Amino acid sequence: MDKKSRILIVDDTVDTVELLKKRLRSEGYDTAEAYDGEECLRQVDAYNPDLILLDVMMPKLNGYEVCERLKADENSRYIPVLMLTAKSEVENKVKGLDIGADDYLAKPFDYKELSARVRSLLTIKTAHEKLAEEEKSEALDHMIDEVAHEIRNPLVSIGGFARRVYKNLPHGDANKKYMEMIIEDVARLETMIKQLIELKTADISFMEPVNINNVIIDALKMFDQDFEEKAIDVETELSDNPPLVYADKEQLKKAISNLVKNSIEAMTTDTKILKIASSISNGRVEIQISDTGKGISRDKLKNIFDPLFTSKIYGPGIGLTFTLKIIQDHRGTISVESEPGKGTTFTIRLPMKKP
Repeated sequence: MDKKSRILIVDDTVDTVELLKKRLRSEGYDTAEAYDGEECLRQVDAYNPDLILLDVMMPKLNGYEVCERLKADENSRYIPVLMLTAKSEVENKVKGLDIGADDYLAKPFDYKELSARVRSLLTIKTAHEKLAEEEKSEALDHMIDEVAHEIRNPLVSIGGFARRVYKNLPHGDANKKYMEMIIEDVARLETMIKQLIELKTADISFMEPVNINNVIIDALKMFDQDFEEKAIDVETELSDNPPLVYADKEQLKKAISNLVKNSIEAMTTDTKILKIASSISNGRVEIQISDTGKGISRDKLKNIFDPLFTSKIYGPGIGLTFTLKIIQDHRGTISVESEPGKGTTFTIRLPMKKP
């Protein structure tokens, strides 16, 4: 199933909240509720909504104060806010828009109008996110060119000279261990640069009808030894007779194996469960990979596909960046949901029809 847009309803009038919740859920949205300004701010952190319906007149913090705080926070700045109020004077609308509200609707409102404005704001948000992804991709290509040009050649020289010095040092020289450290670090950096260049030059080379279940099984086989050594329980729930997708089988296997690898690295507690499932929804094949690992905090989720991004769970690398590129090259999407201490779920969605 496609990921539902999340809407946070904030109003101190219970009847209004219940009405909006019922209407919005009937249209396929996921909803959460808050009944005062302080609760709203807590819910934004926990629920991470795609849009906020925000009443102006509320206890503890009014809508203006809440909106001002949301727009001042980097983590919530780009969440669309539709303000609702019984006040219809021009100055109140201007005040709301001045502090960052994205739209304004006076009570009593017509639900059809509210629904249309919700759809419009969500469409704009999606367009902005797509543009940001395209800009990120262009920046990635530029960065790779700079890295290859400015760093690769000096690294080769440093590694070569370090190995020569190491070879000429007498046995037992205390400086040998320092040269070993330099050689190891140079090798690690050279590998990382090689991966970056591969990322830019990686192309979908051979598209063919592929059974996604077979790709998943092949990807899992690569980690049989890891599963056994680290006592990881693997649970699969694969769709019966899934329709074929047109894909580069090897590239798709790399994408899935990168996600499995990250899940293995994230699971350090006694309970280690990796779940992988395939299903069909709305003309697309969906793959979900879930783990019981450490989870990822919300402020880091938006950056995990960036190259060389480092978190406490995953070291710097390009595995997830590589996965994102492969899925996008297949005209698919990838999303992630995570909760610290409970685990992470990656969801890949691929079209079934031939491009």
